[in-house]
Amino acid sequence: MDIEATAKAVLAGDRRALARAITLVESSRADHRAAALGLLQVLQASGRQALRIGLSGTPGVGKSTFIESFGLMLTGQGLRVAVLAVDPSSARSGGSILGDKTRMDRLSRDPLAFIRPSPSQTELGGVARRSREAVALCEAAGFDVVLVETVGVGQSETVVAEICDIFVLLLAPAGGDELQGVKRGIMEMADLILVNKADGDLKPAAMRTKADYTGALHLLRRRPQDPPEFPKALAVSAVTGDGLAGAWDEIRALADWRKAHGYWADRRAAQARHWFEAEVRRNLLSVLDTAAGRRALNALGARVAQGELTPEAAATLFRSGAEAG
Repeated sequence: MDIEATAKAVLAGDRRALARAITLVESSRADHRAAALGLLQVLQASGRQALRIGLSGTPGVGKSTFIESFGLMLTGQGLRVAVLAVDPSSARSGGSILGDKTRMDRLSRDPLAFIRPSPSQTELGGVARRSREAVALCEAAGFDVVLVETVGVGQSETVVAEICDIFVLLLAPAGGDELQGVKRGIMEMADLILVNKADGDLKPAAMRTKADYTGALHLLRRRPQDPPEFPKALAVSAVTGDGLAGAWDEIRALADWRKAHGYWADRRAAQARHWFEAEVRRNLLSVLDTAAGRRALNALGARVAQGELTPEAAATLFRSGAEAG
């Protein structure tokens, strides 16, 4: 791949070039990784930024339906919207369906929108390994808003909060009472909680759930990087569109407040450091993928299986050998 030509095409907003660039950064081949790092370094000089919104929630809460309705509302205002949807990978085969485009057929045909599904592979936390790099590519391509849709998650998957500027948690009506709302983990990471499906017969239940979580949020310790009224809970309907404009207003208000008070830049700097340290840890673990590393691992594993060593002692021996090597 011609790095300079690809970078120029991405900066010009070429969607095909952007798709190829994301494929490049998601590749694990050594030559592809080297090219991807070079491309990202070139694009970083553009200094372009988008509003990064992470969207998480349990399976079946309506994330794809919400993103399509929300995205169409934003493109209707003339904004360019990129959607990075993370699809769960099979623990057996490693494959993924990658069907998010088919569930967002109207948004996928919008010329102001770009949708890219990616497999989660072996990554935990609800996002793919290279989701952050894909976000950076979408920013360089000139998109105004980047939506990162996680796989269906539970209470502890909070990695997406290290990618986005605003973290939105989607909940279903009757998804839990006030005690459910005070659970630590994903709840205390959310900037905005949206109770979806607030329409038809489910609307009364959605309003009760919103009230439950509003009360629960008051019990959480206030974060200094937020105005006093945040985080907050709202009721929305992805089907009818009710509440979507209000949710967008709240997202923009929080983003503007953080920018005005200096928290926006601080948050992005902290995220960059987080991913630097995560990449260092990945590189250190890559010693296991070498031939020598696998031999040492297998030899020590056999001794553990035979009862000669405890798992902790064998791990210490492996670390000592890696440090000596």
